[in-house]
Amino acid sequence: MTIPSTTERIAAEPVGAARDRAFDDALEVLRDRRDEFNKQHFVPPEYIALLKRAGMYRASTPAQFGGEPMDPSSFMKLVERISAVDPATGWVASFGSSLVYFSALPVATQAKIYAEGPDLAYAGGLFPMQEAEKVEGGYLCSGLWQFASGCRGADILGIGLAGGPDSNGMPLTALVDPADVEIVENWDVAGMKATGSHAVRADRLFVPEEMTFVRGGVPQVDEPITRYPMLPYAAQVLAVVTLGAARGALDYVREVGSARSSITGGTAKGNRPAYKTGLAKAEADLRSARAFFYEVTDEVWKLAVSRADITDEHKALLRLGATQAAHVGRDVVLTAFDLAGTGAIYESHPLQRYLQDALVPAQHAMLQTNTFEAAGSILLGLDAGIPSFP
Repeated sequence: MTIPSTTERIAAEPVGAARDRAFDDALEVLRDRRDEFNKQHFVPPEYIALLKRAGMYRASTPAQFGGEPMDPSSFMKLVERISAVDPATGWVASFGSSLVYFSALPVATQAKIYAEGPDLAYAGGLFPMQEAEKVEGGYLCSGLWQFASGCRGADILGIGLAGGPDSNGMPLTALVDPADVEIVENWDVAGMKATGSHAVRADRLFVPEEMTFVRGGVPQVDEPITRYPMLPYAAQVLAVVTLGAARGALDYVREVGSARSSITGGTAKGNRPAYKTGLAKAEADLRSARAFFYEVTDEVWKLAVSRADITDEHKALLRLGATQAAHVGRDVVLTAFDLAGTGAIYESHPLQRYLQDALVPAQHAMLQTNTFEAAGSILLGLDAGIPSFP
C-alpha cells in the first residue's frame, strides 16, 4: 500500500479545507520562527510562500484574474490570528489586501501582472512622494522611499510619485520589479522589527505610464472587493494587527501569568483582586472594540455586494472603528504588561513581543489620534480637515 504524501493529501482535499490546513501549518511554523524573524528584521520569502498557500495573497485579487477574494472580515480575522502569534508577521500578511489598489490600473495591465498567477506579495514604499521626470510613455523615477513593509519578500513594489496634470494633481503609485531597485536596510526600530520596512532607492528608473495608478482611484474591474472602500480598508488591516496583539497578550496573562507568583514571592497573581479586575476590564474593552470594528465592516461589505451607495459617513465609521481598535488594543497590551509585573521588563519575556509591536499601529498616520476628530467631523457633516479622509 502506497501512503500518499502530505502534498498529495492536501491536493485531494476541498479547496477550503486545504487552505485552512495550510493556514494552521503556517501558524505552527510562525510559533517556531517568530524570534528568528524578529532578530533578522524581516519575514523571509519562504514564509510568504506558506501564506500564499493559505490564500492570503490572492484574497484581494479580482476573481476575473483567478483570485479568490475574501470578504474583509474573513481576511482580517486571519490577520488577527497571525498577529496573536506575532504581530509583525501579521502586519506583513495584512498587505495581502493591497492588491485592491491595482484595480485602478488598465485592465490589460492587470491581466499582465496576474499572468503567472493570482498570488502576489506587494510592498509599497510610498513616502516621501518624489517628483518624476515625465517622458514619452512613462516616467523616469529617482529617489528614496521609506517604509516598504515586507519588501524583502515582495514580488512587486510600489513607489510614490508626486501628482501632476496627468493625474489631476493626485499622487501616483508606480509599480516596479524588486530587481530594478535597491533595498536600503535602514529599519532600526523598537517595534515591528520583523516587518522589514526598509527604504527603496531608484535612479532614473523608467516606469511605463500603464504601470502607475492613483491609490484608491476608480476601479477598472467591478467586483464586490473593488467596491469596498480602499483607503478605509488600508487603515483597517493595520488596526486589526493590534487586536491580534492584544488577544495574544491577554491569553498570556490569563493562561500563564496568572499562575505565577511575584518576583518577591507570595500567592499566584491570578488570586489578586487587581489582577482579576484588570484582566476582566481589558477583556471587555477588547471585545467591545472588536465588535464595533467587525460590525461596521460587515455592514459596509453588504453594501458593496449589493451595489448600494457607500457614503462618506460609512467610510468614516470604518475609519473610526479602525482607530478605536488600534488605540484600545494598545491600551489592552499595556494593561497586560502592567499585570505581568516586574518580570515583563526583560527583553526575553513573552509579553515584550506584543508590547513593542502593539505600540506601533496607533502611530501610523491613518490611525493617529487626530483621526477621531476627523471622523467626528464627517459624522457632523463638516470637513474632515485631513486630506483623503475618509
